[in-house]
Amino acid sequence: MELREWFEKGLTKEQYLNHMQVNKEGMLTIYEGFSLSEEEKEALQEVKQKNLHAIVLTEDWCGDAMINNPVLLKIAEEIGMEVRFVLRDSNLELMDQYLTNGTARAIPIFVFIDEAGAEQAVWGPRAPRLQDYVMERRTSLPAKEDRSFEQAQKELYKSIGETYQSDPSLWHSVAESIIAKLK
Repeated sequence: MELREWFEKGLTKEQYLNHMQVNKEGMLTIYEGFSLSEEEKEALQEVKQKNLHAIVLTEDWCGDAMINNPVLLKIAEEIGMEVRFVLRDSNLELMDQYLTNGTARAIPIFVFIDEAGAEQAVWGPRAPRLQDYVMERRTSLPAKEDRSFEQAQKELYKSIGETYQSDPSLWHSVAESIIAKLK
């Protein structure tokens, strides 16, 4: 399938929100709390002329999607960009074209296309600052073989999710990273 067809197949924001069962509240907390800065809005002015569309490879359970998707939606609103959500787990044919490091089905992945459906940019799954933050936090986990690993990992991801919802500086790090990719 061509990218334009994947875009057309995707869920609208409303459809995606109605589908959500895991991180809807967190995503809405970020969406309602986040506003682009004047500098970010100014940086987006040149992007506006590109008339881009975004395909978002995502899943509701993903904590990174919880922080990145609402930031993308605010960017999209600023520049008049249509966004469609494609669920990773039921669309591996598309997902496998955008593997992280050639192997990982990490999400979200944002595929930006022009009006003809040609790929213009790809972003994801994390802004560099968030990647550093998560990797630093993961150093506290016990070895995978340790019996306490699974519980410790659950607690770590819960803590990271709470920080994602409460630290606006992280939201702006995501916005700046996406904007840099679009320019």
